[in-house]
Amino acid sequence: MTIRSIAPTRFIPFSTADIIAMCRKDHGEQSPPVIDATDFERFAAMVGQVFHAEFKRDQDNLKKTYAEIDPDADTREVFTIEQTGEAKFIDLLKSVLNKANYEPISQQELEQAMTRSSLFNLRLKVDFDAFSEVLLFCRGQSVRQATVKSWFGLRSKDVEFINYDRVVVYVRYKSETTNDEKASADVRPGATLLKLFQNVPRADLEMLFPNTRPAMRMQDKLLIGIPALVSGGIVVTTKMGATLLLMSSMLGFWFGLRQEPVELNAANLTILCAGLGALGAYLWQQFSKFKNRQLLFLQQLTQNLYFKNLDNNAGVIYRLLNDAEDEEVKESVLAYYFLISAGPADKQTLDNTIEQWLASQWQCTMDFEIDDALHKLTRLGLVNQSGSTYSALPLSDAIFKLNEAWKNQWGQIV
Repeated sequence: MTIRSIAPTRFIPFSTADIIAMCRKDHGEQSPPVIDATDFERFAAMVGQVFHAEFKRDQDNLKKTYAEIDPDADTREVFTIEQTGEAKFIDLLKSVLNKANYEPISQQELEQAMTRSSLFNLRLKVDFDAFSEVLLFCRGQSVRQATVKSWFGLRSKDVEFINYDRVVVYVRYKSETTNDEKASADVRPGATLLKLFQNVPRADLEMLFPNTRPAMRMQDKLLIGIPALVSGGIVVTTKMGATLLLMSSMLGFWFGLRQEPVELNAANLTILCAGLGALGAYLWQQFSKFKNRQLLFLQQLTQNLYFKNLDNNAGVIYRLLNDAEDEEVKESVLAYYFLISAGPADKQTLDNTIEQWLASQWQCTMDFEIDDALHKLTRLGLVNQSGSTYSALPLSDAIFKLNEAWKNQWGQIV
């Protein structure tokens, strides 16, 4: 499989520790070095602590609003709570997803996915009428190539597809029951589900929904139908000839087309039972083939989802909060590092410098969020703005500022 990046995204595909190490490597190549490496690591750690404390508040708010709609809650409801927190939860969730650099998947992209061929040779159906709200978000997009086999492995071809590294799915079932009782048997009306998946082809977005069902493609119907017709003809001609002749004689007498009655003696009853038994065995065999084909499709769908599912419901919230916290830290550290190492700069120059450094030194093409990074640094008092030019506080002053901010806002338990 080959991977090729597409349009730049906001996501920084490196860990926080790697970003710090990358900055240290760049700093080590400068002559003379302009910052102390140990102090810079301390600065980055303190930035992480500050954002961790801030995201604890987001976590508490999300937990509180999600508690009302959590389908996996195992706590008792002591007081009757008016269910009004779902809209607030969605707003908080979207805010965290934006900080984690997720992008919304549009209705048009979802409709295109429903019409495209599945990469896994499956035809999938989703009952969207069962949902009152559907939201999808993705992070990290790339164009990949894979070899897909068909005709029982006798034929293969290379296909190119857009892959999402991460996909978040939020669905809320309607309060009233739907006609699709089988799909919603394990989900109460009005339930809210939150899921996180990895490595999802765009053409297979429909497999992520909880009521997805595999359906027969035309080639699958032919694969079952043609052998069934052939074997049915063989059964009729070889095992049911005498039975059909006997039954036609009986029907002819009953409808007045034949004068001579048919005697139901032991021999004729044996012929009749043998033919009907052969027909029953044939029909059961074809039904078993159909059900086995369905089970094969369900197995393929289950296997694909097993390796793609990362988390569910409340677990998704904690993962997203951790991702958002990491993105905030990485953006702030990069912006501060280049301001202090390269000197004061305007917003566009700083943005270009960071993006070119990532592209040339680390083969990473991305759209760095310079506005958000400078806003965070300015809010923390780590950079100063004079007109359109931004300058960073000296490293020692920045550490002192972060330490004071920590003491003033989180230094005591209230």
